[in-house]
Order: sequence, then C-alpha cells, then structure tokens
Amino acid sequence: MQHVAVVGGGIVGLAVAHELAAERGVSVTVLEKETGWAAHQTGHNSGVVHAGLYYKPGSHKAWMAVAGSRSMVRFARDNGVPVEVCGKLVVATEPEELPRLQVLAERAEANGVPAKRIDAAEAREYEPEVNCLAALRVETTGIVDYGAVCRALVRRLGDLGAELRAGTEVLGIRGRDGRVELATPDGVVRADALVNCAGLQSDRVARLAGLNPAARIVPFRGEYYELRPERRHLVRGLIYPVPDPSLPFLGVHLTRMIDGSVHAGPNAVLALRREGYRWRDVSARDLVEVARFPGSWRLARKYARTGVDEVLRSFSKQRFANSLARLVPAVRRDDLVRAEAGVRAQAMLPDGSLVDDFLFEMAPRQVHVLNAPSPAATASLEIARHVADRVVDQL
Repeated sequence: MQHVAVVGGGIVGLAVAHELAAERGVSVTVLEKETGWAAHQTGHNSGVVHAGLYYKPGSHKAWMAVAGSRSMVRFARDNGVPVEVCGKLVVATEPEELPRLQVLAERAEANGVPAKRIDAAEAREYEPEVNCLAALRVETTGIVDYGAVCRALVRRLGDLGAELRAGTEVLGIRGRDGRVELATPDGVVRADALVNCAGLQSDRVARLAGLNPAARIVPFRGEYYELRPERRHLVRGLIYPVPDPSLPFLGVHLTRMIDGSVHAGPNAVLALRREGYRWRDVSARDLVEVARFPGSWRLARKYARTGVDEVLRSFSKQRFANSLARLVPAVRRDDLVRAEAGVRAQAMLPDGSLVDDFLFEMAPRQVHVLNAPSPAATASLEIARHVADRVVDQL
C-alpha cells in the first residue's frame, strides 16, 4: 500500500488525509507541530459556510466554494456536527455601493449561487435592525463549528487506521531512493509522497523540501468582538457590507455563530508573529522576514491609508462600533466584548499583490498547498479531492 505524509493538522490537512485514506486506499500519516488539531486558522474560524458569492468566475475559489458549501453541510449532517443553512444579507448602505451590489448579483449568477436583490423593506423582514438602501439575499450561506468538523475527521481517520501524530514538527525534508523522508524530533518518517497543508508555515515547509516558492506567507490578524448576550437579538443571521473591490478584505460584518453568539469583525492588521493573536505576540524572525520581503513594502504603500485606519480601529472600540453601526445602527460601543482573534495566512508576491486564489505547487512526489485563505474551510473537502487527484497522479 502506498503511504502519504500530510504536514498540517488543520481542516485542509485532515480533509486531504481523509480523502486519501477513505477514497483512494492510501496509508496516511498526519504530522502536526501543535499538540492538538485545528490549532490555528481552523480553530479561530468564524464558522461561516460560504456560498461562493464573491469569487472570480472560473477560479478555484469559485467552484470549490460552491461545491464545498454543499459537501460541508452534508458531511456535518452525516457526522452529527451542528450546522445551519441560515442565509445572509449583503447590504448597500450608501448610493455609491448600489452598482457594486449589482455586480455582486451578476457574479453570484455566474457562479451558480442562488441570490436575489431585495429592497430595504424586504431586507428588514430578515433583519429588522439592519440599515440599507438595498441588499442581496444569499440563501445557501450557512454556519457550522469547524473545530467539530475536524474532530469528526480525526475520528474517521482513526477508524481508517491513519497514523495521527500531533506534537510532531517537521524539521527537514528530502527525497531519497524514490521516496520522501521527513525528519522529526521523534525520528524519520518515510513516505511515497508528501502533501504540505501547513497553513501559516506552508512556504517554510516548501523551502524545507527544496522549493523556492515565489509567494511568501504574510500573516494578517483578524480581530473580533462579540455582542453581549442581551444584545444578540439585534442580529438574526449574517450581515455583510458590499465589499470594496479596491481593498483586499471584505470589511467588518456581523455573524451569528452556531452556538448563538454574534461575532463582529474582523478588523485586519499585520500580525507581528505568524501565529500572533495579540499585539504583544512578537517574533523577531517573522518580522525580519516580512521586512526583507519587497512585497510587504509595496503592499504597505498601496494601502497606507487603509492600514492606518485598521490600526486605529484595533485600538478603539468606538471606531469598531461605528463601523458596525453602518450595518446595524442600534449597535453601541458598550454592546461589544473582545473575542478571540484569528490569523490569516495570506500568500503575497514580490510585487506586493496578494494571491487571490488557492495556490498549489508541485514537485516530484510532493504537493504543496501554498495559499488557502477563506473560503478554504468551506471548500476543504473539495480541496482534498483536488489535491488527492494530484497525489495519485504522482504515485
């Protein structure tokens, strides 16, 4: 039986391992440097099952998100993971946003996402407290606990006989005698192929394997608040702004979680460590890497004003509340309680452009997932099928 080593125990790595073991008859070892699963991006995820609304038609993101929204809901229901297809509103609050809302509606149609444009009165039937001139209602957006999805994947992998090695960091990678060898603190793991799903460390793992990927991971911290329990009634489901196409992120929004809490955010700032969830989490090595990478400075120049606004909002709850009040005017500063932040592994090119789509790089007997930002959790089972096809071709 062929043996594949998967580096990374987040939802993408676990989904790839499960696809290989359950559907391709491959023996699998999963190596995760943390002592638990889904410790980083997956474990700090907002829990949204994205419909595939925003993404360029024909891109990996578009077709994988649309297919993934179905397969993720199906997997959750089949495995006893709470999931709800609640739909969401994308709202235009200013006249200049109305043409962008129409463009979004056209993109939804191109991607096969059920969505309809509605007026302000219709929007308030879904969300009585919302402020808007018009909105897009997207019925297939859902919410789920991705940590629970990972626990289900781990259970199934255990039943399939996979070797699950948490607390095992990969220190070196080399090809030898037609196989791949991975050095760990506990010895060498030998496999017929390697899949790198290391997220925030994916470019470093690729370099360990001898690749020189053009894209570099630059970490952005997404900062969240949540509404106090007595104010959760202000939001029934999910309320998003119309995204500004000139900016790289969607903007702050309001999301009802599967446990009934309502999260608000994210604010987006450069993280001072690849796994830095607070301002005081600083890594000299990570900062030097960012400072030496020319793309960082080019991105900073391009979005200087936006970056300053994000930093100011990071330190000002009032600014954060004001951003949310554009969507739901009843939200006040005192309604907000600081919640856990997340860190997004964003692949960046030397010219300062952000890699917009999922990015895969191949080498002999190796598949490297070098960019898997949102909607990677939604699309994880589809990413897994795509990667497994490439692995089987390698074998």
